[in-house]
Amino acid sequence: MAVFTQTLWSMQQQSIYQQESLYLSQMGAADNHLVQQANATALVSVEFEVFGQVQGVYFTKYCRDMCTQLGIGGWVKNSKKGTIVGKMQGEKIRVDQMIEWLSKTGSPGCKIEHCDLANWEFLSRQEFRNFSIRF
Repeated sequence: MAVFTQTLWSMQQQSIYQQESLYLSQMGAADNHLVQQANATALVSVEFEVFGQVQGVYFTKYCRDMCTQLGIGGWVKNSKKGTIVGKMQGEKIRVDQMIEWLSKTGSPGCKIEHCDLANWEFLSRQEFRNFSIRF
């Protein structure tokens, strides 16, 4: 049964890919690079929570500064659980850069265990224009 399910799933994925390719070629975007470029500039929103030794090391300040540099809107704050929580919105390529920072770099002196992401959305317009620290 599992092999049949995998085969069916694979056939559905291939069909979707073929339909997508046909649509894109009809729209003049035969090059997959154009599709990736369009996805990179799509507006997205995501909530995050950073775990580890992240409070007491100016993580929220550095997070705000990085988001401001990248043109990302949203907010960040310390949680009562000892984590950092927030929401960010902006171009997908810039949000991806920020996720990398939240997951691996962080502020000087922090020790990041991991970063959870939730509630990914594509947006027609940003709800947040600036990035702020909440208390």
